[in-house]
Amino acid sequence: MLKQLRPALVLLVVLTVVTGLAYPFAITGLAGVLFPSQAAGSLVTSNGQIVGSALIGQSFTSDKYFHGRLSATSGPDPKDPSKTISQPYNAANSSGSNLAPTNKALVDRVKDDAAKLKAENPHAPVPQDLVTTSGSGLDPDITPEAAFFQVPRVAKARNIPEDKLHDLVSNHVEGRILGIIGEPKVNVLALNIALDRLAKN
Repeated sequence: MLKQLRPALVLLVVLTVVTGLAYPFAITGLAGVLFPSQAAGSLVTSNGQIVGSALIGQSFTSDKYFHGRLSATSGPDPKDPSKTISQPYNAANSSGSNLAPTNKALVDRVKDDAAKLKAENPHAPVPQDLVTTSGSGLDPDITPEAAFFQVPRVAKARNIPEDKLHDLVSNHVEGRILGIIGEPKVNVLALNIALDRLAKN
């Protein structure tokens, strides 16, 4: 019986060392050398301080900032851990709302949000990504249309000419990867950092 067990145990130890230790350490080290920013979490700094990640959205609610896509993530209620409450952009609990398109709560919420946005900018159609949530709830990007739509509100709140903000948004539009993959997008955190810099000048 020992003859049969010994090769199996040796193989278990060898494969554990190779696939459980050597390979992960090698890949982690290689990633740190070849892609240091991405391996560290794609962290974004402003004035020498880490302010977020380029991969995870944040909740901007002030009229002075561009708003990101809505987030339906939730987390435990601090007052009652047996319950959950809305916690936008909760990276520990990536999820969508799981509400069907015909769900009354979802339909009413979208209608209310669309009406508020239309009041902010009555001359443009409301972009879809400003009233819908992403599947992850952590989307850091919005469409260029969603960013341009918000220009009048931000311009009014900051007393900055709209054409300056149009230029700012245009400069932050990221094109398709290799010209064919994905859709053009605007990273909201990067745009808001640039907006703060513009306001200081």
